[in-house]
Amino acid sequence: MTQGHAMPPVVSLSQIAADLRAGVLFSTRLPVPGAATITGADVARAGWALPIAGAIVGLIAAAVYGIARAADVPPFPAAGLTVAATLVVTGCLHEDGLADLADSFGASARERKLEIMRDSKIGTYGVCALFMSLLLRSGALASIADPALAAPVLVATHMAARAGMPLFMRWVPPARADGLSIGVGTPPRASATAAVLIGILALGIGLGPAAGVCAIALIAVAFGSLAWLSVQQIGGQTGDVLGALEQIGEAIVLLVAAANIGG
Repeated sequence: MTQGHAMPPVVSLSQIAADLRAGVLFSTRLPVPGAATITGADVARAGWALPIAGAIVGLIAAAVYGIARAADVPPFPAAGLTVAATLVVTGCLHEDGLADLADSFGASARERKLEIMRDSKIGTYGVCALFMSLLLRSGALASIADPALAAPVLVATHMAARAGMPLFMRWVPPARADGLSIGVGTPPRASATAAVLIGILALGIGLGPAAGVCAIALIAVAFGSLAWLSVQQIGGQTGDVLGALEQIGEAIVLLVAAANIGG
């Protein structure tokens, strides 16, 4: 038999299932049947599955919002309950990153910034950042009083907010020699590209073409701005920076949806 060009590796269903399990285990606190301990390499390879894990969070959020509105809970308290549900599902993973980043970037020296990121205590900047994140997300969702309209928005929000994380890890070097980011490593290019494409598709479906393009443009600006700021402040990215990226993405998508769909 003559030797031809090597065939590209075929991704098996078992590998896809393993990636999905890794994505859900990394992004949420949900129980996953048959799941084993995941490594950083597992998370890097499963980067494409992060927006899929986000879809699960979004579906849970949509269910909570629908139940609350069906029980005649006014839009703003219903939105607050919905956001609270996502905090429980994710274990405040991304909120913790946003608070740590806000506190650390207020320091002067790079070493001190990285030290603050690892401190479990939260400071004034972190409290204010969390308050603004919760307020913006709840307020934007509350403007979409109809749960039938809010459901696709919530799913798209949580998918798109996680879609850029693998690409961010490819483009921005780790800021330290240990920690979550360096432990995960660099996601494969195909995985990062797939995650972005899934996020773009989710925005187009959940928000509609026009609003989806607007959200994509604003997320791209936030992506580039946070990448530049992280390099300037601490020399690269950390797990906390990725958490802040997700929170900023959620707020952007919900605000765009509120401006285009909300009453």
